[in-house]
Amino acid sequence: MGQYAAFGDTPSLIDQVKILADDELLDFWEETQQLAKMLDQQQEVDFDYNPEYERVILQELQFRTCCKSQF
Repeated sequence: MGQYAAFGDTPSLIDQVKILADDELLDFWEETQQLAKMLDQQQEVDFDYNPEYERVILQELQFRTCCKSQF
């Protein structure tokens, strides 16, 4: 059964990315790239989308790579 969550209880994008497994994180990145490309193709006027998700994903991947290389 679903639960109601208030908007204030929603985890940030950073927190959500941190709990994803490596393959899930890469899938999420790929899906966001595909969505951005589709939106860009559908828009007749140039628009600026917020690349925040990409920065967050890349930082998390870099962090995980650094942690793995230390062990």
